Amino acid sequence: MRYVGLDVHWRQSTFCVLDANGKTLCTRTIVGPWDKVLLALGQVKPPFAVCFEASTGYGYLYERLGAMAAKVIVAHPGQLRLIFRSKRKNDRVDAAKLAKLLYLDEVPPVYVPGLEVRDWRSLLEHRQRLLQERTRAKNQVRALLRQHGVKAPRGLWTKAGMKWLLSQGFAGAGTALQRDLLCERIGSLHGMVKRVEAELANIASRHPGVALLRTIPGVGLRTAEAVLAYIDDPERFASVKAVAAYFGVVPCQDQSAQKQRLGHITRQGPATVRKLLTEAAWVAIRRSPTVKAYFERLHHGDVDRRKIAVTATAHYLLRVMHAMLRTGEVWRGEAA
Repeated sequence: MRYVGLDVHWRQSTFCVLDANGKTLCTRTIVGPWDKVLLALGQVKPPFAVCFEASTGYGYLYERLGAMAAKVIVAHPGQLRLIFRSKRKNDRVDAAKLAKLLYLDEVPPVYVPGLEVRDWRSLLEHRQRLLQERTRAKNQVRALLRQHGVKAPRGLWTKAGMKWLLSQGFAGAGTALQRDLLCERIGSLHGMVKRVEAELANIASRHPGVALLRTIPGVGLRTAEAVLAYIDDPERFASVKAVAAYFGVVPCQDQSAQKQRLGHITRQGPATVRKLLTEAAWVAIRRSPTVKAYFERLHHGDVDRRKIAVTATAHYLLRVMHAMLRTGEVWRGEAA
């Protein structure tokens, strides 16, 4: 078995090959797209294992490399301290370190979902970007109105509100043009969001787990599909603690001897899911006596603990969702 460490980039990539004894056989730098890199790796004498860091397009490379290599491991870049904390860092050094970690079986791996799930996740993140862009455009409209001392009515983004906005007269032609362009952008983004949500609804209809998670009070379609898309296979997590750590809703820990300090949540993993979980937690607190009791037990009526309590409630909902996906049981509030 040979071991290949691949430091991959779009325009230039470097790989290092070790033999069965861990001795360096060769190091090559390939200038060009990934197809040229794959062609060069195809010349390595099989069998060989290959390791590279997760980045944009890692799923595509994983599948292409899987067709030629005996073993492919995608490394977690945030856990490769040997590389990202190194004082001497370049592509050849990084490729050699990846090859050595692969040889020693010390690569921190990441889970690589199938093409369908990767496409699902990508569409979820695209929707989130569209929403953020639409929010920025709306904020610019409000700022424009404030600049001219115009108070916006309630329901500004309804049809009646938009009609009112377009009817406003401004002293400068430039201001009116900005208003018109922003309104057009908001309308265009609204249409894009609707198209994306229609496709997401179509995808969600093919996954029974989405309907299962929606039996939880406060968990809507968007939250259920996001959690399911990123969990994918609930059996890949050894425990509920591993699920919480994956989504970054566990506290940072600094422990030494008898001293232990817990800080803010780690915020690792998909931020979109954490956002949706928090929104679902607020709704569940209002709709479910069980969730409300859990929240109030942590809140203690202290305003300063409100955010801590809702984050813990989101963590609780995530654990419940994982358990439901593993067992196939619907929400049972009295036993949750």
